[in-house]
Amino acid sequence: MRRCSRSSWPKARPSTADRVVIKRALWLVLGLLLLLAAAVAVNTWRQGSRQLDVPAAPPVAVDERSVADKLAGAIRFQTVSSLEDAQLNAEEFRKFHAYLEQRFPKVHATLRREVVGGLSLLYTWPGSDPKALPIMLMAHQDVVPIAPGTEPNWKASPFAGETKGGFVWGRGAWDDKGNLISQLEALEMLVGEGFKPRQTIYLASGADEEVGGLRGAAQIVKLLQSRNVRLDFVIDEGLLITDGIMPGLNQPAALIGIAEKGYMSVVLKVPATPGHSSMPPPAGQSAIGMMSAALRRLDDEQLPAAIRGVAREMFQTVAPEMSGFGRVALSNLWLFGPLVQAQLEKGASTNAMLRTTTALTIVNAGNKDNVLPGNAEATVNFRLLPGDTRDSVMQHVKAKVANDKFELKALDGGAEPSPISPTQSDSYRLVNRTVRSLFPGTIVAPGLMIGATDSRYYSAISDHVYRFSPVRAKPEDLPRFHGTNERIATSNLAELVRFYHQLLRNASAAPASVSASS
Repeated sequence: MRRCSRSSWPKARPSTADRVVIKRALWLVLGLLLLLAAAVAVNTWRQGSRQLDVPAAPPVAVDERSVADKLAGAIRFQTVSSLEDAQLNAEEFRKFHAYLEQRFPKVHATLRREVVGGLSLLYTWPGSDPKALPIMLMAHQDVVPIAPGTEPNWKASPFAGETKGGFVWGRGAWDDKGNLISQLEALEMLVGEGFKPRQTIYLASGADEEVGGLRGAAQIVKLLQSRNVRLDFVIDEGLLITDGIMPGLNQPAALIGIAEKGYMSVVLKVPATPGHSSMPPPAGQSAIGMMSAALRRLDDEQLPAAIRGVAREMFQTVAPEMSGFGRVALSNLWLFGPLVQAQLEKGASTNAMLRTTTALTIVNAGNKDNVLPGNAEATVNFRLLPGDTRDSVMQHVKAKVANDKFELKALDGGAEPSPISPTQSDSYRLVNRTVRSLFPGTIVAPGLMIGATDSRYYSAISDHVYRFSPVRAKPEDLPRFHGTNERIATSNLAELVRFYHQLLRNASAAPASVSASS
């Protein structure tokens, strides 16, 4: 008897009822997808611009060449600060103070200048209204050293203070003598114009910002507290006007830092039995093995990331100004949040906005190739996101190390994350309005400062601390920060002067009415 192959068997066909069910299911899925697409489209459209619509500021003549010359001269003073030696380069700082007095005679004839903590400066310009809260401009005098061996890579000697090709070159041009000279120039102009501030204006210039600010900014804050001073707002170095750095955003973006991350370094130490390398202990029990395992876990299992707080507000502000899928995704984080977060975590700077970061910075163990070391030591640096604390980070370290043999110690000099300054405030709108009036087409949004500034100390005497200067930066400029070939365009330097000049005028004027552009 011949058997039929399976392929010859009659194929079962769905019944009419089954076909109806399948068709209805497909239509249901299609309907749901259309509803989802409609919801995304409507939600994207509803996210209107949050940018303030303000008129252009009146033109202000700035002697660009003169300001560039003043900054070039300031760069020639090698005001490199030291954490251990408060007197390192002290004479350079004093010469720099004398230089400022010479180049800004009207400021020094009108404002009171005090030297605080040995080398830091505090200027005071009394206002006409004793009831008005004073305001504070900040910019530090000190600079970071030049990395040994990189001097030949500079296009201009780092402390020569050269102006060429439309730029002022040298250490401090960007960080932070450019801001200091611009602020003093704006004040010099205002004094010359007969301007009388409504509220008292302070200018604080620390001499040790690059090494923590304990001798400068911290002491200035203590001095102001002893005088019962409460500040309306503070503006310090920080975020910039970036161009081409945020994918999908065609306009320049002025990010105003409304908070900064905290700082904490933890030292890990683990002992072990020293001995000859020919008789090592079982795997994972040597000092280096235990330390390696702990560091691997800390590096692999970092604190969680999320689009929240300052980062979320920044993206919500920027989203309506973006093009393409970027606008759709950022306007609908309820749907695309995981996708956006995964992309942001791939970039060093964007990842730092989403989490408390972990950086393995120092490892020490052993001193001979055939000897097992009796201990290993490492330092791990954390930059704390607002919402995390030093205590919570230490608990994270303990959990990941998971070894009772380890000794853990937080180094001195750490700081909690700063409070978040509100964006729904007159002072934030003042800075926002000033930027929009001077830099047409520039998008203004809040941002998170991932580095540390002197302004963190001022949270004790002000609820409105902003970290922003209108330095223009493209992607290729970012390595210049604390790096080689630091520079600032002379045209941009003039823009800084106009910004501080207009900001102080706006602050003294009656609050202006502004509206969000449609």
